[in-house]
Parts: sequence; C-alpha cells; structure tokens
Amino acid sequence: MTYSENPDKEPIRIAIVEDDKTVREGLQMLLNGSPGFDCVAAYANGEDAVAEIPQVSPDVVLMDINLPGMNGIECILTLKEQQIPSQFIMLTVFEDADAIFRSLAAGATGYLIKQTPPAKLLEAIQDVHRGGSPMSGEIARKVVQSFQHPSFTSGNAVGLTKREEEILNFLVKGYFYKEIAAQMFISIETVRTHIRNIYEKLQVRTRTEAVLKYLHK
Repeated sequence: MTYSENPDKEPIRIAIVEDDKTVREGLQMLLNGSPGFDCVAAYANGEDAVAEIPQVSPDVVLMDINLPGMNGIECILTLKEQQIPSQFIMLTVFEDADAIFRSLAAGATGYLIKQTPPAKLLEAIQDVHRGGSPMSGEIARKVVQSFQHPSFTSGNAVGLTKREEEILNFLVKGYFYKEIAAQMFISIETVRTHIRNIYEKLQVRTRTEAVLKYLHK
C-alpha cells in the first residue's frame, strides 16, 4: 500500500456519488475497511446527493460524471453554489479533455479514472484533503496535450528556479508528492515547501491551477 494512515485523530469523511451499484458498494467496502477513512454516505444519483450532502458535510466527495438525470458536473456546480466545504474528486471512465476541463471549471479538485488502484485512490483522497489536486497520469497527459502549442513558456518567465520547474513538471505528469520526493531524493516536506513557492510565484492556490497556468502561458 502506498497510502499512509491518516495522522489526524478524526478519519476523513467521504461521500460517494455513483450509479453503478457494484462500483459504489466496492468503494464503500474499501473506504470503511481502511484506517483513517469513513464512508459517511453513498448516493446512486445527483439529485439525492444535492439534497443530502450539505447536511452530511463530508470532507471529500467521490463523484462520477455519467449519472442518470443530473450529471456529476451539474451536481458539483449545484453543491458549490451552496458553499459547502467539501472537496470533490471526479472518479470516472471519461478521459476526454472537454469532460476534464468542465469538471475542473465546475470546482472539482481532483480527477481520477476508475481503474486507479485502491492504494492510489486512498492516497489521492488524503492528498485532496490536505490541499492537493490529484490527477491520474492519464488525465495529466490529456491536460498537457490540450495545452501543447508553440507558445509554451518556460517557468523561468515567472521566476521559477530550476528545481521548482522540475517539481512543476512532475506535477504536470500527475505525480503525487511522495513520488516526487522519491524521484528527486528529497523529503516530502521539502517538496511541499517548493510547491508553496511555486503557487506563490504563479499566483495560484491549487495544483490544477498551477498546471493550467504554467502550460497556457
């Protein structure tokens, strides 16, 4: 397992919005069987989620896109209008650029494919709960491909150091903080410090905003 047990006293509270019963129940079993995680609600459609999530107030919501009736993107938009503090991770089979960017624009802070291994999913939930924006490697590549053009600008244009630019390139590829630390032979806290500096220089608040701003210059 690559995730680490949640260091906080209280487990991360998660809600699931997924119409496939087998997938939904499998996620519930994974979360409730893993230390530091608690599945507090699960919904088969967006309408029920919109009605109940504001009262349940989970820390993280795992959201499918292709729901019957109200789709996942519309569900996030509606919940965001209520200013709930939950973070949203899209967990879907959709990998097309349009779905990715519409999800991010709606307020999703992470985007993973359903084939993500269980340990990676748990790590991603921890990451988003701590302020990160996890993306599957496949999704990150879609983001990169959507913004590849001749006007790509080096991070030096916004004052990034060589080390900061290396770390940002790992973020673009969808690496988790732990994986970046291992690749660069530095501590996770050092990675976090560099990323805070990157965010400040790019004037962004999340991993997704940093990637998009860096690639779209």
